Amino acid sequence: MKQYSTTPIFFWLLLFLLPTTTFANQLELTERLNTVIDQAIDEQRIVGAVVLVSEHGELVYQRAAGFADREAQRPMTLDTIFRLSSVSKPLVTAAALKLIEEHKISLDDPVTKYLPNFKPKLADGTTPIITIKQLLTHTAGLNYGFFEGDTGPYHQAKVSDGLDQPGLSMEENLQRIASVPLIYKPGTNWKYSLAIDVLGAVLSKATNQPLSEVVATYVTKPLAMQDTGFTTNAIDRLATPYTNDNPEPQPMKEQTELPIMGGSKISFVPNRYANLNSYPSGGAGMLGTAPDFMHFLQAIEDNGQPILTGSTVQQMLKDQTNGLAQSYDLGWSFGYGGAILENPTLAKTPQSQGTIQWGGVYGHNWFYDPVKKIAVVIFTNTALEGMYGQFPNDIRDAVYNSYSNSTIEK
Repeated sequence: MKQYSTTPIFFWLLLFLLPTTTFANQLELTERLNTVIDQAIDEQRIVGAVVLVSEHGELVYQRAAGFADREAQRPMTLDTIFRLSSVSKPLVTAAALKLIEEHKISLDDPVTKYLPNFKPKLADGTTPIITIKQLLTHTAGLNYGFFEGDTGPYHQAKVSDGLDQPGLSMEENLQRIASVPLIYKPGTNWKYSLAIDVLGAVLSKATNQPLSEVVATYVTKPLAMQDTGFTTNAIDRLATPYTNDNPEPQPMKEQTELPIMGGSKISFVPNRYANLNSYPSGGAGMLGTAPDFMHFLQAIEDNGQPILTGSTVQQMLKDQTNGLAQSYDLGWSFGYGGAILENPTLAKTPQSQGTIQWGGVYGHNWFYDPVKKIAVVIFTNTALEGMYGQFPNDIRDAVYNSYSNSTIEK
């Protein structure tokens, strides 16, 4: 895999090594992305970022900018470790899909086959069947506490969203989730939820292994994602998390509540990972680096090799909700592991139909465009700008504006 530095001197050297069209296109891409990143840092919308762009499996841009820890003046580096939040989900999803390929679990299996005590009821008191596919696709009738107000049922039951309550066990959180009525009959609607946390418990029971070992065995070890897992000893490389504020982002406290999505709040405990009694949140509990996650996206591009088959990847990149997830956002549905772009015009995006995309509340965004074979990883240490602020959209637009006039032949 080629890794081109963004340091200007290397571009002059590459002038003699690459075709003119490739060099001109890459130079334009670099200039556009550097401008976007520098502007976001100068305007103090983000503290630091690592941005990677791959085209046809080759890394064509990589840059670490700003600070991993502003107060300590520790610069951001390519191997900075981030709290992944929901970037955990596609990794756990891939592990589940591999177990399905090996016939160790099935999409149609009821969750109670593995978690016999997990029996949340509907509002009318009946207990419906929840399947593994419904967990994978967020059609199980579950919710997230941060979608509710302070008096919502998840808050009343003290359900953790996987980002807080260090030391809370999986068993206890499953019991709390199951004590709350489902918000709809499984399979009849779509709601982003704690489903992947429940799925993580299923995978652990199905294999008789901790979730950390399951993900390592089926995903991170085969892909040499050496810095990605549910904990880390490399504290000196861990990014300090920040929240957007004026006049500049502020470091997260021991416990931080941040407004999100129409007045509700999301609770962060940045050091949750350090308490080994904290349950491994399949939906939000992993840590990792941007290059590691790019390895994952490049594996998806390579028909899943070496972790999944091409047919499984094809299913990942298709709507798996029968249109139910189109309520998520105009033009988007949901596959396995992320949102699927159905209508670029409605979504007002230059990405190709079939693009898979998601993010993470600690300040991340990623996507893979299977038509143009473009993969982009955007990791920042600033919530929520790095997830759904102007920054990831500006990065996306810079990438597509650079490629729109490309004459590269692959």
